[in-house]
Amino acid sequence: MEELARTQPGFLGIESARREDGFGITVSYWATEDAVREWGRHAEHLLAQKAGRERWYEQFALRFCRVEQARSFTRPPG
Repeated sequence: MEELARTQPGFLGIESARREDGFGITVSYWATEDAVREWGRHAEHLLAQKAGRERWYEQFALRFCRVEQARSFTRPPG
C-alpha cells in the first residue's frame, strides 16, 4: 500500500515502526483532508482495508490529526 499511496495526489510521506511482538504504528501525511478522503476511497486501498479487518488485524485504531508544528533534532557528527 505504501508504494500505491506514494503515487496519490496530496501524499507527503509515511513513517512506520513495529515491535517484535507485532504491535506497530504507521503515520501517513497528506496535504489536505480531501487527499486523505480520496486515499480512503481508493479501490485497491478498500480491498486492503477489508483484508486487514478479516485476516491481518485483531484490532486497529485510525486517527486523523493535523500537524500544527513539527521540530526535529540531529546530533552533529563527532
